[in-house]
Amino acid sequence: MGKALEGIKVLDFTHVQSGPTCTQLLAWFGADVIKVERPGIGDATRGQLRDVPDADSLYFTMLNHNKRSIELNTKNETGKEVLVRLIKTCDVLVENFAPGALDRMGFSWEKIQILNSRMILASIKGFGPGPYEDCKVYENIAQCAGGAASTTGMLGDVPLVTGAQIGDSGTGLHLAFGIVTALFHREQSGKGQKVSAAMQDGVLNLCRVKLRDQQRLATGPLEEYSQFGENVPFGEATPRAGNDSGGGQPGRILKCKGWKKDPDSYTYFITQAAVWKSICDIIGKPKWKEDPNYATPKSRLPRLNEVFGAIEEWTMTKTKFEVMDICNEYGIPVGPILSFKELAEEQSLRATGTIVEVEHPERGKYLSVGNPVKLSDSPVEVVRSPLLGEHTQEILCDVLQYSDKEIRDIRESGAIGEEKK
Repeated sequence: MGKALEGIKVLDFTHVQSGPTCTQLLAWFGADVIKVERPGIGDATRGQLRDVPDADSLYFTMLNHNKRSIELNTKNETGKEVLVRLIKTCDVLVENFAPGALDRMGFSWEKIQILNSRMILASIKGFGPGPYEDCKVYENIAQCAGGAASTTGMLGDVPLVTGAQIGDSGTGLHLAFGIVTALFHREQSGKGQKVSAAMQDGVLNLCRVKLRDQQRLATGPLEEYSQFGENVPFGEATPRAGNDSGGGQPGRILKCKGWKKDPDSYTYFITQAAVWKSICDIIGKPKWKEDPNYATPKSRLPRLNEVFGAIEEWTMTKTKFEVMDICNEYGIPVGPILSFKELAEEQSLRATGTIVEVEHPERGKYLSVGNPVKLSDSPVEVVRSPLLGEHTQEILCDVLQYSDKEIRDIRESGAIGEEKK
């Protein structure tokens, strides 16, 4: 069975996390992703946070599956000639360089269009056009500049960034969608185009409900926020709301049995209106079903602390998994707080390929995330990340059709790394 993106060649000039996330998704779906790396150095993350001596780090391996690596010195004239040939051959060029880096290399969008009018140039930047477009951006900066941090954390406390990499990986996901859309458009137009995704924009897109709440503030307090019931006045901006639900159904993280010893013995509990009567029954508050102070969602809003306090008295008598089992029988939405130890050991995630075990020649076996998107007719096989320059000879020969003599000349020029044995 063919892969969804089989036949698409991607020239991967990305590094660290945001860009590699994007190109790894394309590779998982069958694109031939050619990762261009500096001879002898490669992607900086190969050596960052290294846990096994002289082996590529998990940071690198988990972001570069299913790719091929070519070592290429693009500052070398012969190296530039190879790059020109790659641009003419490939369908997509993806980069997350600092602003203007491609132009300084001599490969502006105008130059790329001349070389290959069907080329799609996809770029990740920190900020879009504006006063900060030339600034460097990393994950936590994106979360702060995109609005996430200002609305994360407890009311009255410092802003917080989330452990989810919504700036880097989130923007990589956005860019992959843009590339596939541009490829679809090319089928109709015959022409490539530029695709860009700014990290600030990506984070803001993922925080759209907070922009929703910013506008709702103009017409009154946000009643589903805990501070409404606590009579704490609202300011001019969407506040931090702790673990309150961001939707119309109030929810919170509550303690479960064993919470004093287990930092993850908690559950998320949502008081969905449709199952309110069932909630009252299981927590031992049957009178709340008809009590006008609790019977309707609106009447409960000023009393959320009392409501969730009563629910927590019940959840503290059960493990987080018992809460899940009991509540699911009644259709009550709950979810255990799962640690990464628990996730790593969860067999159902292994069965679906969401978590995979990969064999690597330098570091042995390691766990990684698999493709989070499943296509019924395009199964994904996760292949280990490439060693630095592992496919240089193969790409020059099979993709670019260089002869053995030409490859020797290119190697002697210093444009590529030493031959891999």
